[in-house]
Amino acid sequence: VQLQASGGGLAQAGGSLRLSCADSGRTLSGSAVAWFRRTPGKEREFVTAISGSGSSTYYADSVKGRFTISRDNAKSTVYLQMNSLKPEDTAVYYCAARSGRYPYTRVRDYDYWGQGTQVTVSS
Repeated sequence: VQLQASGGGLAQAGGSLRLSCADSGRTLSGSAVAWFRRTPGKEREFVTAISGSGSSTYYADSVKGRFTISRDNAKSTVYLQMNSLKPEDTAVYYCAARSGRYPYTRVRDYDYWGQGTQVTVSS
């Protein structure tokens, strides 16, 4: 699994961005995938996760109702649609995958990590 995160950038508060997490090895199908984010001086925090089949999703309370995770297993890609962005969403966003199908929410449960993509939300 080789993950490549993309789609970050600058958005205004209330705006939207869509992040993508693609697996160049095209082996992402069936693996649970999560997005985490990190701000300077803080640990990575869980944002959202999706099961290997896409049938189950989990969200941090801070993004529930605003962010949506989805996946296209045929394209070996997972997406994070971020709407109603807030300045506190500013962070480096990382996608991560694990060998199993269950979408855990802890950093230590994930085996493969992308390089991160910067999201900056201005007020």
